[in-house]
Amino acid sequence: MTATFHNYILNFKNPSGTSRGILKTKETWFLIINSDGKEGIGECGMFRGLSIDDRPDFEAKLKWTCENINKGLGYLYTELVEFPSIQFGLEMAFKSLESEDKFDLFPSEFTKGKNSIPINGLIWMGSKAFMNRQIKEKIDAGFNCIKMKIGAIDFQTEVELLKSIRKEFSSKDIELRVDANGAFKPNEALEKLKIVSELDLHSIEQPIKQGQIEDMARLCELTPLPIALDEELIGVFSVTKKQELLQTIRPQYIILKPTLVGGFQGSDDWVSIAEKNKIGWWITSALESNIGLNAIAQYTFQKNNKLPQGLGTGGLFTNNFESPLYVNKGCLHYNDTKNWKFNL
Repeated sequence: MTATFHNYILNFKNPSGTSRGILKTKETWFLIINSDGKEGIGECGMFRGLSIDDRPDFEAKLKWTCENINKGLGYLYTELVEFPSIQFGLEMAFKSLESEDKFDLFPSEFTKGKNSIPINGLIWMGSKAFMNRQIKEKIDAGFNCIKMKIGAIDFQTEVELLKSIRKEFSSKDIELRVDANGAFKPNEALEKLKIVSELDLHSIEQPIKQGQIEDMARLCELTPLPIALDEELIGVFSVTKKQELLQTIRPQYIILKPTLVGGFQGSDDWVSIAEKNKIGWWITSALESNIGLNAIAQYTFQKNNKLPQGLGTGGLFTNNFESPLYVNKGCLHYNDTKNWKFNL
């Protein structure tokens, strides 16, 4: 068995605004395993500025992983505990290698093209006009769940945008989620949550920055609006620490990005703890290429969660890989008659 890794830069069609600035490119890495004439493909989509494994030794660790590939997934996964995106790329590559079709990791009604996954339409940050235009496009495209990133322009303008949606569409027509990416200060967060809760929102992601455990626990206890933890889960490695975090904060939801929390196994751990504590959850991609998105979507489908998931559409990049994935009427579908084109 041999393994190699390859760096790849994804280019955004339009610069995309987040609370961490404007994104024009997204760097990713592909892990290719070869064994007995078969190939397995995995994506290590480490996210600069967000992933816990955004470290100077990231590529050195990828090289070490390739050199030690014969030690197997179990050994390598444990050794790579501080590199969740490499853990995920490895899980994906081994699953791909073992599969009859290297892109069909979890064969299901989804990969047969007979069922789909409801997803939220994502509204990127920007000017009021830009955000308004995106909202209209998503509604016209048939999405009935919209997620809006807030915290980049002033709060009042964002509230006005949300109000304008609610004037036209009730919560029965459109489910609204907001993602603050930690933009609120702890001393003002509860007041802001009260204001946005009047707009009949589904939930708010990460209202304050991660790591402020006591403040977040207090917010989750007093909030008039369900809170979903997102960044808060990054860098929490042991099952004991995961249990401790959720039992201390007691959020209403958690959001799992497999690339950031250690892939399938890491996500399974969080889901199991959340369900034991009656905490809801959903799964989100994190700007992976269609290779990573495909693995996340197939894994998500077989988890049988009925909530709209946060799965990117793959259509953000000019140089993504042609795939059977496509979006129609607010759902992610898989066209099993279309072939993959994966060329590095």
